[in-house]
Amino acid sequence: MSDPIPNIVSALDMMLEDNSIPRNVRASIQKARTRLTKSDDKEVALSGAVYALEEISNDINIPMHARTMVWNIISELEGMKQ
Repeated sequence: MSDPIPNIVSALDMMLEDNSIPRNVRASIQKARTRLTKSDDKEVALSGAVYALEEISNDINIPMHARTMVWNIISELEGMKQ
């Protein structure tokens, strides 16, 4: 099975380019992306990314399409942790 992290990083990149997403939310998305790409320990990277995304998943300012993407990414990351 191929590594889904590049696909997740690609989805995060798309969200970072979306100007309808507030700047503070994009900052947390960037934090999650950095944790996935810079950490040598996969478990730490996954946990850090999930934490950063969960922080924004219930933000009232996040558009619904972005919230759905965040939830999907969190689900994928949680599935990889098991």
